[in-house]
Amino acid sequence: MTTDSARQADIKPFLKWAGGKTQLLPAIEAKVIQRLQNKKSINFIEPFAGSGAVLFFMLRAYGQYVKHAVINDINHVLTDCYQTIKSSPEQLIAELAALEQRYFSYAAEEDRKSLFLEKREEFNQLADNPVRKSALMIFLNKTCFNGLYRVNSKGHFNVPFGKFAKPTICNAPVIRANSQALQKVEILNTDFAETGKYIDEDAFFYFDPPYKPISSTASFNSYAKEGFIDEDQLRLKAFCDVVNAGEAYFVQSNSDTTNNDDQNTFFQELYKGYTIERVKAKRAINSKGSGRGEIFELLISNDNVLGDISTANKGMLQTSLF
Repeated sequence: MTTDSARQADIKPFLKWAGGKTQLLPAIEAKVIQRLQNKKSINFIEPFAGSGAVLFFMLRAYGQYVKHAVINDINHVLTDCYQTIKSSPEQLIAELAALEQRYFSYAAEEDRKSLFLEKREEFNQLADNPVRKSALMIFLNKTCFNGLYRVNSKGHFNVPFGKFAKPTICNAPVIRANSQALQKVEILNTDFAETGKYIDEDAFFYFDPPYKPISSTASFNSYAKEGFIDEDQLRLKAFCDVVNAGEAYFVQSNSDTTNNDDQNTFFQELYKGYTIERVKAKRAINSKGSGRGEIFELLISNDNVLGDISTANKGMLQTSLF
């Protein structure tokens, strides 16, 4: 493998993330290919960036077709982490290397757990050092339970220790490759509706919002202290209508509420008129084996009605998105 090829292969998520989209990439890629049949290039917009599985896939596999990219997330620590990788990769690598060295200097699990708790407290108290904060976020992500990012009502990270034997804490090749790839990516930290200013006929929007829970015990939704409730799902639908009316293309992934209750057709009713596909996915962010396994998720897109404003609920188009 050449140096350039190796660097290209290293463009990938730098975090583990609940609900990461790696498993859905083949279905999402089919939508990308379909769109590129009519476009020589696209502007890629991702209003809910998360770990960036789809972003980094696009930059790795279709970078030559992406003129410009915009990512957004409501989690300012996460967007600061992206910005740090983009602008200060070597400083970040130095911080992570020191954390990794100290972590592996301890052989006993209890000592590693004590270090984890110490750094979790530092992370929650640290305010004005984005490089250090980003390093701590990556460290905690690699050493916490299942790579979850969960905060309490005060906005403090509260995920317990993960007991991993050999976590990769400092992945310098990935950080350097991502830093180079992110040079053409604009990074925002705001409400998803603010990305509306990028709507045009060359835009490809990919939405990966916090999923609507499919059961009373599947409500992992504390990724931001504000949460993401049904009212936000309705706002997102209204925004998708605006995107469609502006002749931009969108793809959204979300939960299939019919997994546990075939009468719960929340999204089928909400996105009536748009293309809705069921895609198999395995989910494993659960401490109980009974909560893991193969389920269906939804891919919602406007490939069948692009630019047709009559498809949208006209009342929703007039609804305030803020």
